[in-house]
Amino acid sequence: MTIDAHQHFWKFNPVRDAWITPDMEVIRKDFFPDELEKILQSNGIDGSVAVQADESETETDFLLGLAEKNDFIKAVVGWVDLKSPGIEEKIVARKSNNKLKGFRSIMQGRPDEMYLTNPDFKSGIRYLSQYNYRFDLLIFHDQLLSLNRFVENFPDQYFILDHLGKPAIKYKEIKRWKEQIRILSRHPLTYCKLSGLITESDWKNWRYEDLSPYLEIAAEFFGTERLCFGSDWPVCLLAGSYGEVQGVLTKFLAQVSDAERKKVMGENTIRFYQID
Repeated sequence: MTIDAHQHFWKFNPVRDAWITPDMEVIRKDFFPDELEKILQSNGIDGSVAVQADESETETDFLLGLAEKNDFIKAVVGWVDLKSPGIEEKIVARKSNNKLKGFRSIMQGRPDEMYLTNPDFKSGIRYLSQYNYRFDLLIFHDQLLSLNRFVENFPDQYFILDHLGKPAIKYKEIKRWKEQIRILSRHPLTYCKLSGLITESDWKNWRYEDLSPYLEIAAEFFGTERLCFGSDWPVCLLAGSYGEVQGVLTKFLAQVSDAERKKVMGENTIRFYQID
């Protein structure tokens, strides 16, 4: 199967979704499964992983409700308050839903003490491997050093880095990002999503050649065993269509074997998120 490892749904709320600023007009609206399903079918994608975009239990319930009604949503990455004193009970209470495969916290742009060095957050993370949940890592490139220190604390936890750690592709900054990606790749249970790259580029003028150096580095360090294709739909629409995002990966993966291409385009995602 070909699986999109990273996409979102939302009913647009200008207060809750304040991160969607006026210059992002194309995504200041509702996005639901009926629209994505048609796009996936037209691009030969069999299913997707729906990822939280709001830090609330309501968001998790919203995504699980959509997954229950739409079989193409193969997994959900939700949210839970990992800093909560009763976090183990909250995690156990979620085990009854077999489409909930992991969690994510919006760490990007947040001070280290809020998540990456927070003792309560770290305590919550420790329960995830115990109950067989994955965790998505969402940060900006300038947080990679702190992220590496964080990940070292959890040798038994499966992590996946969203959007290649959001490198500053628009400004062609690569050296420091590359070194931290190399260090992160040493953690054998950490995967990486090839997603969100065109929105880290010049939205209106990006080219494949702007993205390929970052893809090459990801492949060098993670190999084709730990890379996953993701569209980041509908956020990707800020800079290009779903087909254009997929086209970047199609072009990049033309240099590897068919078996390796299948891993990146679906098999790794199925394995990582334990999709039935």
